Amino acid sequence: MKRVVVTGMALASPLGCSVDGAFENLYKYKNCVEKWEELDEFENMNTRLAAPVRDFVTPSHFNRKITRTMGRVALMSTAVTEEALKDAGLLGDDVISNGETGVSYGSSSGSLESIIDFYTMQVEKKVRCVNSGSYIKMMPQTTTVNISLYFKTKGRLIPTSTACTSGSMGIGYAYEAIKNGYQTVMIAGGADELHPSHIAIFDTLYATSLKNDTPELTPAPFDRDRDGLVLGEGAGTLILEEYGHAKKRNAKIYAEIIGFGTSTDGTHITNPNHETMGSALALALKDAGISPDEIGYVNAHGTATQHGDIAESLATYDIFKRNVPISSIKSYTGHTLGACGAIEAILSVKMMQNNRYAPTLNLHNIDENCAKLDYISGEAREINTDIVMSNNFAFGGINTSLIFKKV
Repeated sequence: MKRVVVTGMALASPLGCSVDGAFENLYKYKNCVEKWEELDEFENMNTRLAAPVRDFVTPSHFNRKITRTMGRVALMSTAVTEEALKDAGLLGDDVISNGETGVSYGSSSGSLESIIDFYTMQVEKKVRCVNSGSYIKMMPQTTTVNISLYFKTKGRLIPTSTACTSGSMGIGYAYEAIKNGYQTVMIAGGADELHPSHIAIFDTLYATSLKNDTPELTPAPFDRDRDGLVLGEGAGTLILEEYGHAKKRNAKIYAEIIGFGTSTDGTHITNPNHETMGSALALALKDAGISPDEIGYVNAHGTATQHGDIAESLATYDIFKRNVPISSIKSYTGHTLGACGAIEAILSVKMMQNNRYAPTLNLHNIDENCAKLDYISGEAREINTDIVMSNNFAFGGINTSLIFKKV
């Protein structure tokens, strides 16, 4: 089995569009949630909150030929991947286009505006909005294929459109592709764009926060007085590389991935099952060959929904059997759906490098129904640990767990 390391990272997030900038913004202890005016035109929409990416700019060298098959989600994914490859020192390297590099990437869906174009055609019985790039923009694998096309990769292509685990699943499958010797380099991650229809889905499930006049007070993962999630958007790319290949070219190494676990609940399409959620964590630990005691911090999925928070905390305690330190990045960025697994993995690695772990915002009174874990709140925590875990869970009962280690 090959060792797998992270040699490049980049993101576009509500916290910012550079890794260092986003990391620094964690310690301002202020979330990125705002009252999103785009929601005001929709009747019966209860929430008015969102966490958009405000400073993403399409690169000037992305001409029309490049962007004609890209909606916002593919644009963010491809631009962020370009920055990650630069960070890894691999942009333009032969390894990217000679078949040794693959892409494992996902989003909850394609661009919603293009999907609406097809719907408009059906309603009006007129081909008016659809063009040659419409399907490519809307298809669930739009991020994966646009990244592959732009960088001319010829290796494995693994679309991971698994809702909120799209990013973490993309990283996990990329890790396995290198670990088992199928690829030398993998472009891994996930993305999603903000759209009113995404928000409406959760709003109809009564899962969205209604603190429309106090956006700074929500979401509040694990808090007794939380009232739901807030949707965000973004993209995150990690460049994974076989350890020997990275060492040979003297690449900087952010971390090593030593474990990945994934499982499905097989019980309910939206309600989480803490026992099968825990099995993903157990599988990641088994893959890493370590005990739970060796992990010093857990990055929680932490959506600020009642069922999700409680089930996740119980699953975590079932595996760790102790009050392991834990916090949720979603209290800053909102729930970025397909991007969250990648953005949170990147920030978890940064926290591990700096031995400084961000608190969960708006956590004042821990829900008594949540398991007894060490919930980081108030201020950042100094923790000297070599190993961290990052967990994500999705509709469909899809569970993932990633374990990173200092090199």
